[in-house]
Amino acid sequence: MDPRLRELKLWVEQTFNDLGLALSDQWQCELVSGDASFRRYFRVLDRGRSWIAVDAPPEKEDSRPFVAVAQAWLPLGVAVPEIEAVDLEQGFMLLEDLGDVQYLSELNSDSADQLYELAFQQLVKIQSCRDLDGEALPPYDYAMLDREVLLFRDWFLKELLGLELSEDEERQLRDLFELLISAALEQPQVCVHRDYHSRNLMLCDQDRIGVIDFQDAVMGPVTYDLVSLLRDCYIAWPDERLEIWTASFVERIRHIDGIGNVPPEQFRRWFDLMGMQRHLKAVGIFARLKIRDGKAGYLPDIPRTFGYLLKVGAQYPQTQATIDWLRARVVPQMYSSGLFDEAQLDHWLNGEETKVSA
Repeated sequence: MDPRLRELKLWVEQTFNDLGLALSDQWQCELVSGDASFRRYFRVLDRGRSWIAVDAPPEKEDSRPFVAVAQAWLPLGVAVPEIEAVDLEQGFMLLEDLGDVQYLSELNSDSADQLYELAFQQLVKIQSCRDLDGEALPPYDYAMLDREVLLFRDWFLKELLGLELSEDEERQLRDLFELLISAALEQPQVCVHRDYHSRNLMLCDQDRIGVIDFQDAVMGPVTYDLVSLLRDCYIAWPDERLEIWTASFVERIRHIDGIGNVPPEQFRRWFDLMGMQRHLKAVGIFARLKIRDGKAGYLPDIPRTFGYLLKVGAQYPQTQATIDWLRARVVPQMYSSGLFDEAQLDHWLNGEETKVSA
C-alpha cells in the first residue's frame, strides 16, 4: 500500500549488494520519523548494525543541497552523517545512523552548559564554511528574509486567526519587517545552518553530537544560528543564562571580520532583532503546517515562540508600538480562537518568569 517504501527497500537491498555488504534475510526497515517537509526517515537494522534510509520524493524535495552541504562540512569536522549512498533521481539516500536521542530530551538546568558547549564547538566549524565544492553558498538576502516574515502575516494572522488587516496595520507590520531585515543584512555574514536547534542536534554519546537537517544552509547573519539555538522554539531559558552563553560564544568568533570590536550592546541588538525575524517566520510556518499540511502538532509551540516576540520587542523603542498592537489586536484573537491551551497562553504571553520550560 506504500509504493515509495517498497521502492526504497528494493533500492536499499541493491545498494548493500553494490557495497559488498549483502543484507541478511532478517533485515528490518522501521519508520523513524517524518518531519515538517515531505521527507521520511527509516532505520535499516541488520545483525546489530543500523543505518538511516531517507525517502525524499524528488518532485517535492531536492536532495542535492543536502549532499553538497554534507560533503562540504565533513572535512571541516562538522558532525553530519556520512553519506553511504545516494540516488538523486529516485530521491533515496543511505546515511550513517546518529541515533534517536535529540538534544531536546536531554536538556535541563544541569546538562545545558555541557550540551551547549558541544553545540558551540560545532557551530564555529559550520560558520567557517565558505563554499560548497567551489560554489558560493546561497545568500540569505533581502528577498529570502522578506518571504520568511510574510509567512507570519499570511499564514498566522490571516489564515489561522482570520484577521483582516487595515492599511495602517499592514504598514505597521511592513515597518517592523523592514527594521528586522535591515538588522540582519548589516551583520557579518557567515555560513548558516538555518535550523540549528534542539530537535536537529543529536546526542550520540556523552561528548559527541550529531547535526542533521542542514540542507537549507546559506551565507547569512552571524547571529542566526546562535539565536535559533538559545531562543529555541521548543525550550526556553532565563535571560541570565542566555547572556552568559552568548558572551561565551562571541569570544569564540572574535576572528570573524566585523565581530572583533563590536560592542556587546550592538551584538545583543543583532541577536534580539534576528530572533524576532526568526520567530515571526517560525510562527508562520507552524500555522502553515496546520492549515496547508494538516500537521497540528506544532500549534502548542506557537505561544512560546510568539511570547519571545512580545518580550524582546518590548525592549526596543523602534518595535514597541508594534508589540503594543500585537498585544491589543492579536493576543485576544489567540485566546478566542480555541486553538491554544489557555494556561500556555497565560504563561508565555503575560510575562511570567520561567526557569526552564520545554
